[in-house]
Amino acid sequence: MQQENEPRSNRDRTEATRSALLNAARALFAEKGYAETSTPEIVRAAGVTRGALYHHFEDKEALFRAVITEEYLAVADEITASAKTEPGSAMDALKLGSRGYLKAMADKGRVRIMLRDGPAVLGQMELDKIDRETSADTLRRGLAEAMESGAIKNLPIDALTVQLSALFDRAALAVSEGDDPKDHLHVLDAIFIALK
Repeated sequence: MQQENEPRSNRDRTEATRSALLNAARALFAEKGYAETSTPEIVRAAGVTRGALYHHFEDKEALFRAVITEEYLAVADEITASAKTEPGSAMDALKLGSRGYLKAMADKGRVRIMLRDGPAVLGQMELDKIDRETSADTLRRGLAEAMESGAIKNLPIDALTVQLSALFDRAALAVSEGDDPKDHLHVLDAIFIALK
């Protein structure tokens, strides 16, 4: 019996260590930025050894990639939850999803990680790949549903997704620097309506 419990215990410890590293790194990257955060700070904050860090992640960049992936997943979850708050049309879902995005991006640390450090550290191509694998698909699906229902005109879906995603990111950056989110939501709503 004890042998059956041991692997689970090791798995639990492994997951706890990985989680501690991700949480510590996320907090430091959000507060100080990637360049100003050192791996000794991360392991100290996580309460683990440097060996544990390199057991789970090849280097600081790999750890950052894991943190940013979790951030994108959290944003996708918020968008999906917001879009489903009220039953309505595909257009309503797009508008609600945009509110979910700006709500998720109200965290200045998330903006720093995803929109400031992300492109600089990982490069735009790698960041776009993470985005496609996590949150960009929520926008793409919403646009596809809106096209299928006739709520917006048929346009090249990939190009539309890329351009609207960039627009959302710029809005999040502006809001993080003090712009009123209501102003940006008003513009985003108008853009969706203009796509009819």
